[in-house]
Amino acid sequence: MRKQASNSFYAYLRRDLLLSYRRLGEAASPLIFFVMASTLVPLGMTPDLASLAKIAPGIIWVLALLATMLSVGGLFAGDYQDGSLEQLLISPQILVMPVLGKVTAHWLITGLPLTLVSPLLGLMLSMPEAGYLPMMASLALGTACLSLLGAVGAALTVSLHKGGMLLALIVMPLYMPVIIFGGATVQYGIDGLIWTAPLAILGAMLAAAIALCPLAIASVLRLTSIN
Repeated sequence: MRKQASNSFYAYLRRDLLLSYRRLGEAASPLIFFVMASTLVPLGMTPDLASLAKIAPGIIWVLALLATMLSVGGLFAGDYQDGSLEQLLISPQILVMPVLGKVTAHWLITGLPLTLVSPLLGLMLSMPEAGYLPMMASLALGTACLSLLGAVGAALTVSLHKGGMLLALIVMPLYMPVIIFGGATVQYGIDGLIWTAPLAILGAMLAAAIALCPLAIASVLRLTSIN
């Protein structure tokens, strides 16, 4: 049973990574949005370096949240439309592991690139060097939380043709603690404080999301298929 669950996790992880590779332009759209929006911030607000440095942690985290929301809505939509989601639901395998594989693939495609490119955006926004490591660490954990929580909303709205607004209303309250502690981690690092404290809270939130969100997603998808 354990081997079967592991195989189903890696099978759906590999499947979604291959599908994203074949639709590279669509998969790269959150990263492109993240970079382009960050370049527009200095133009729309202020060119003053000191002012940009003060708002840089919050701006980067807000844009990371929006970039994640841009892609999470389609996490199950393609499978629902082509019928593969229904085949998954009626299969005898444990549904939690394929779901976790799909969410992991989403993070590798969206959250990890956002994390890796964030130092460049920090440099563009004149963020102090002391905030780079806390920013990358918090984004690595935080974007994984965003993918898991967003997947719950995507499962709830998968059967709706235009569920984007409803998805935002569902997941935005869940995203707020993540962005609060993510931004606090970066700000603590800039201020010379112990930034591992808010980072540890992010880690605890991620552990809870890994334990609970796949179960919630599996239950919601089964209810959706029944209806």
